[in-house]
Amino acid sequence: MKSAFSLLELLVVILILGILAAFVAPNLIGAGEKAKRDLVCSQMSNIGQALKMFKLDNGTYPDTEEGLEALIKNPDSDKYPNYASHPYLEKMPKDSWRNRFLYLKTDNGFDLVSYGADRKEGGSGEGADIYYSKCQK
Repeated sequence: MKSAFSLLELLVVILILGILAAFVAPNLIGAGEKAKRDLVCSQMSNIGQALKMFKLDNGTYPDTEEGLEALIKNPDSDKYPNYASHPYLEKMPKDSWRNRFLYLKTDNGFDLVSYGADRKEGGSGEGADIYYSKCQK
């Protein structure tokens, strides 16, 4: 007598694997985008620390027009005479979708923006913009 799986046994195993996949797949599908959004918030936190160091040295945050480039190279040695002897960032960071962060100086601080997966201003769901000010909450 040969010992092998019957067709019915194989169908039962395939059915069980299908049921397991139906429960596991929905949890895994959104995990990649969530991880990218979490990484963006982490990157923004690092940039935020560099901006705070810039302010400690220079008494103010860079202007919006000077942007994050002010963290790599002193935009105006007359305006920022206490600029650190080394850059606040080694290179310009990009978000999870390889776009540059948008920097905005506000009345009482700053905000950083990533346009998200759709790479356009606005959007919803996975394409929604990510704000540093909202990552901190």
